[in-house]
Amino acid sequence: MDELKTAMNDHLDQMQEVIEKISSELRVGMQPAMDNFIGFFHAIDWKEPWLVGLLAFHFMVLIIIFTSRKNINFQMYLFLLSLAGVYLAERLNTVLSENWKSFAGQNYFDRHGVFLSVLWSGPLLVFATIILVNTLFSLCHLIVKWKRAELKHRARLSATKQD
Repeated sequence: MDELKTAMNDHLDQMQEVIEKISSELRVGMQPAMDNFIGFFHAIDWKEPWLVGLLAFHFMVLIIIFTSRKNINFQMYLFLLSLAGVYLAERLNTVLSENWKSFAGQNYFDRHGVFLSVLWSGPLLVFATIILVNTLFSLCHLIVKWKRAELKHRARLSATKQD
């Protein structure tokens, strides 16, 4: 029994070493990405009115999504609008990069569209995912209601046949 405990403890120690090595390698490997991510958000002037408006827009859409969660038709409309917004992001980036001097203090709109992808398309994709999950839950609930009604109908039919 002592041999089994010793073998088990040795195995656990080896596993702990492996996990520590993997986690340290991940931390070292992810550090440049984290530095870029933090630098990206520090480079933005968050007090610009159009950015405040964009964040307020996303917050309002999120509130609308949560308050209208029972209205599936409206949710599908919001879902399609969110996906259309993502689809049109490239064109929007082109237009905004040409006219940035009229509303922004600096040109945030690069050729690759990273800024717009993070602050426009990212939240819209999150909203679309929330709506999709809500729709799947609603469909599951509807299927359960339908099956219950079907079982009640079958029970009534069998009860009338027995009479």
